[in-house]
Amino acid sequence: MRLNLILVLLILCCSIRVFAQKATKLVPIIFDSDMGPDYDDVGAITILHALADNGEAKILATMASNKYEGVAAVLNIFNTYFKRPGIPIGVPAGDAVNIRDGQHWTDTLLAKYSHKIKTNADAENSVKLYRKILAKQPDHSVTIVTIGFLTNISNLLNTPADEYSRLNGKDLIRKKVKLLVSMAGKFPSGYEFNVDKDIAASNNVFQNIDIPVIYSGFEIGEKIKTGLPLINNADIKESPVKDAFRIAMSQSTGDSQGRMSWDETAVLVAIKGYSIYYDLHKGKMAALTPDGKNTWYDNGRGQGYIVEKVDYRQVQDLINSLIQHQPNGKSTNTK
Repeated sequence: MRLNLILVLLILCCSIRVFAQKATKLVPIIFDSDMGPDYDDVGAITILHALADNGEAKILATMASNKYEGVAAVLNIFNTYFKRPGIPIGVPAGDAVNIRDGQHWTDTLLAKYSHKIKTNADAENSVKLYRKILAKQPDHSVTIVTIGFLTNISNLLNTPADEYSRLNGKDLIRKKVKLLVSMAGKFPSGYEFNVDKDIAASNNVFQNIDIPVIYSGFEIGEKIKTGLPLINNADIKESPVKDAFRIAMSQSTGDSQGRMSWDETAVLVAIKGYSIYYDLHKGKMAALTPDGKNTWYDNGRGQGYIVEKVDYRQVQDLINSLIQHQPNGKSTNTK
């Protein structure tokens, strides 16, 4: 009798877990990255695919906010590795930041791993791709996560109506985008790389976008050191994720305990929400100073930056687990 009761309880628990997994609502997400100057972008795109494999996200596109030759191919390498080679990729047209990795891990990946997209010319114009994708989505459904320069979002804000939508860029974003999560800024004030490299674009977005915005600031990812469990995992072989971390970490003297993990936190918040690990300090980003320093209005509305609620090592452990995700079709335990 006791054995039967245990079996019933086990079946019930399994049924609840299956139901919970099926009930999870997919987050339609556009991933916008500078993919190159730093390698936390590699961790971020891995988490993006891991959570998509876990049934938590639907990846609509992977955009480059950087313009060095090869950035589209690098994005395609990761999408192909995680068995999503057809994800659309956008690259900026016109003026944009052009900067790549000093450790040349991108060169190794481009030489070693499969990618159908060979040059940036094989990708789409990022702003046109944004407009095409957003126009087809249900209203107030899309989450955008930016972990690089705000060039694409600024250019999108400035677009007129076109063949994809009769709405201008600002109205199209307001109609289709539910949330923007951005790894940008240092709070309550300071200087941060993603903001400083395209100050005009950052200012345009901070001041003119009128949808909810959540910022993951420099101070959040600075404490979180990840990557060592990945590069020490002997079971992971022929992985562009592991290769990028292994090459870059070995050449970065300050990364002996792991790489600071700014971009990964933004992807986690964009898909899983902020409330498990963070509080939200509400207000609005003030206009940048001419040299790119950001400050904050507490009495502003519609925006917020995340503040630690639990020990940062909980997020660190989660990121270290997720960036070891393999493209095996199995769900990832992200609890």
